[in-house]
Formats: sequence, structure tokens, C-alpha cells
Amino acid sequence: FSATSNLAAGARYGIPTTGTSAHAFTLLHDDEAAAFRAQLDALGVGTTLLVDTYDVEQGIRTAIEVAGPGLGAVRLDSGDLTVQATGARELLDSLGATETRVIVTSDLDEHAIAALAAAPVDGYGVGTSLVTGSGSPTVGMVYKLVERDGIPVAKNSEGKRSVGGRKHAVRRHDADGTATAEVVASGPVAHRDGDRDLLVPLVRHGELVDPCSPAEALAAARERHRELRDTLPTEAFSLMRGEPAIDTVSA
Repeated sequence: FSATSNLAAGARYGIPTTGTSAHAFTLLHDDEAAAFRAQLDALGVGTTLLVDTYDVEQGIRTAIEVAGPGLGAVRLDSGDLTVQATGARELLDSLGATETRVIVTSDLDEHAIAALAAAPVDGYGVGTSLVTGSGSPTVGMVYKLVERDGIPVAKNSEGKRSVGGRKHAVRRHDADGTATAEVVASGPVAHRDGDRDLLVPLVRHGELVDPCSPAEALAAARERHRELRDTLPTEAFSLMRGEPAIDTVSA
């Protein structure tokens, strides 16, 4: 491996560090060009620009327009990476950015990388499967920015479109107390008997809402886990792949 995004590993062990911005960074700015300029101002033209927050082709054109043909790299994080990388390489070359590298990410493991062997890819960013270890269960959790100063924002790239705006969510239960559905909406959800709010404030204005010791927090988490397990339907304990045991409903 040529580099790590773990700054502590870089400082402690002397491993070269590397990385790129997140989609949330782009969404925080008025437009893609403004986000790219901010990154270039901070890191220089050798940086890697994430070009698939909205539209890959337009993102690449904007990146080269802002950075020039000497841009270090572009990153692709969604869609069919073989197709995306091929199109990106052709477009970069047509724009004169023949030395700009193509970096791909998106839940990669050794099998996904092998499948990309014929694609014009210069580098791979591997996170989940590297940290956890291939073959072990993983949870693909990511941070998604949904609102900026009260204005909804959303990623709009192929295969990973999201819904902007603050969300409200409740878990619904039947008469026996078994969870049946999770309702997610952009506005308040009309409660029914047995509904449980899924969003609970933990920090307000930089302060913990309910300060407690680590031991107390751990004990509370264990008890909460026990209580919630008792509400899950039987199919939630199956080890086979299949449909979600609890449906998610948009309201």
C-alpha cells in the first residue's frame, strides 16, 4: 500500500498520508466550482477532486476548468466504476489533462479491484474491507450532509441519489410490540400508538444533553440493546441474505 488516510498512522509510523474531500464538503459550498477552488487554495493543484457529487462528466469539466490540465487526480465514488473510469480517462485526455490520475473508491475489496483490472484506473481507495478484513461482516455507514443553514442539499450522482433536508423518523410496532416498519419523512411524522422516535438529541450547543459516566453510558447502551432485540421480528435473526426484516417507509 502506498499511503494511508489515517493521520495518526502517518505521524506515528511515517507512512505517507493521502486522502480526498467528502461529498459533504462539496455540498457545503454554493456550487461544485466553489468547492473545488476552496480545496485547491488549501492543498494545491496536485490534490484529488471528487467529481461525482452531481454529474461525473460536468464534474470533470469543472475540475479541469478550475484547476487546469495539471490537476493531480479525480475521484469516482459511485455508479459502474469500469464505465465511469473509462469515460473519465477519455474526457480528461480530450481536455488536455493527460497526466491527471483516475482514483476510484466505493466499498472496494480485492474482488472488486480485480474486476477493475482492465479499466484505466490509477489508484484505489479502500476503507471498510481493509479496516475490517475481507470476509468479515461490515456495516456500510457513511455521513451524508442533508442541510446547510436551513437549506436542503443532496447528492445527485448516478446510483447514489439522496433526499435533502432534515429527517424525522419513527419505528412502528404492532399490538404485540413487534417492530413492523420505520417511517422516514422530511417533516414531522404523525404518531400512532406504539411509535418510538428514532432520533434523540445527544448534543445541544456543544454540550451533552444527558451527561453520564462511561460506565453509566455503557450500561444504558447494553440495556437499550436488550430491549430493542425483544421488539425485533423473528426474521431479523436470520443469517441468510434477503429482504429487510423491517420495512423503511417514506412519508
